[in-house]
Amino acid sequence: MSFKQAKNCLWATVLAIFLGVSADFSISATQEANPKSKLKLKEKARTTSRVDGEAEARLIEVYRMIGAANSRDALRKAEKLVEDYPNFQLAQLVYGDLLAARSRPLQTIGDVPSDMAKIGAQNLMNLRAESQLRLAAIKQIPPPDAIPSQFVSLSSRNKHAIAVDTEKARLYLFENTTTGTRLLANYYISVGKAGVGKTVEGDRRTPLGVYFITSNLDPKTLKDLYGSGALPVNYPNVLDQRRGKTGGGIWLHGTPSSQFTRAPQATDGCVAVANPDLERILRTVEVRTTPVLIEKNLNWVRPDKLASQRQQFSETLQTWANAKRNGRESELLQFYANDFSAEGKDLTSFSMSLRAELKKLGNKPASLKDISLILWSDEAETMVATFGEVLDGEKVGRTVRQYWQHRPGGWKIIFEGLV
Repeated sequence: MSFKQAKNCLWATVLAIFLGVSADFSISATQEANPKSKLKLKEKARTTSRVDGEAEARLIEVYRMIGAANSRDALRKAEKLVEDYPNFQLAQLVYGDLLAARSRPLQTIGDVPSDMAKIGAQNLMNLRAESQLRLAAIKQIPPPDAIPSQFVSLSSRNKHAIAVDTEKARLYLFENTTTGTRLLANYYISVGKAGVGKTVEGDRRTPLGVYFITSNLDPKTLKDLYGSGALPVNYPNVLDQRRGKTGGGIWLHGTPSSQFTRAPQATDGCVAVANPDLERILRTVEVRTTPVLIEKNLNWVRPDKLASQRQQFSETLQTWANAKRNGRESELLQFYANDFSAEGKDLTSFSMSLRAELKKLGNKPASLKDISLILWSDEAETMVATFGEVLDGEKVGRTVRQYWQHRPGGWKIIFEGLV
């Protein structure tokens, strides 16, 4: 490729990015003027081999080469990357920078003439932010064998779990086995246009809290905006509802065919990941049993550091279970907060249904199985406890979810219901 051709390619890339075309064609001097070639490359973007995390790993490799002053190999790798992923805007921008660097020193990421920068100021700002977040991910890798501190105890029914760190723009996918919980993969994400901390419908913020995947939507029924599919979560959860939060339709979903990824803050409140990454998640997680933790800044700990907390709360939960097994209504009700509410029932009406349940159980008490404990801490400490309640002598039972809140004097149940 001659310098003149390279220069032409750079301008084609810059125009595509800054005019909002999403750089949906590969940079090639022989192709940029050929509309049929562009269409073929759009098709290639849809049909190229989809391997989760691959595009980002290759981009990071380019960054490392740039850092090592190996611009020749970086340029070669970047060119192949945009050829394989023509709708990867950030990769196109990096490739354009490498081409420009052949004729002049670069001052910053996306170092383009000021008049061009003004045309696409928002896109340029978004791409620079995305670049910084991806670079930070190299330096902020979670410690080996560590998990988010909120995962106090995952049960055998939680075969997988998801944690989202909104400040780092990363989603972490975990596998939970009999030998422990291990990190399978982590991906770059986009969140709400107005940031995080959703409170009302239409505020374009991504909610923070502990959620569960409720369904897996058929991609054939979705708009192109959502990419390869969508996994809705149960926002607003019990705690959200108690706090008067409104809205809904919060999904973990993919990206439009014209974009490999979206800006760090680009959704209406959902969490968006690249389509290959979403496809890995779709193949992996299960509906209803997969928790989705969305936090501003995850705190990573070794699982053994949670042992004391896990034991203490498990003892509290077992004391509650023993009171229920023995039919001691007055003792059992002491575990429920005065402001308890569930499915339209306050503590008084709930206690009446609890009394009827204890009478019905009679001499057939229940045992707790597959206990899952996930802690959420903000202005209050809330433990989301999910477990199977199986009558003695029976093989199957019901799944119960309780929200416990730490109050003066100890843990109190603020919600109890069936999953």
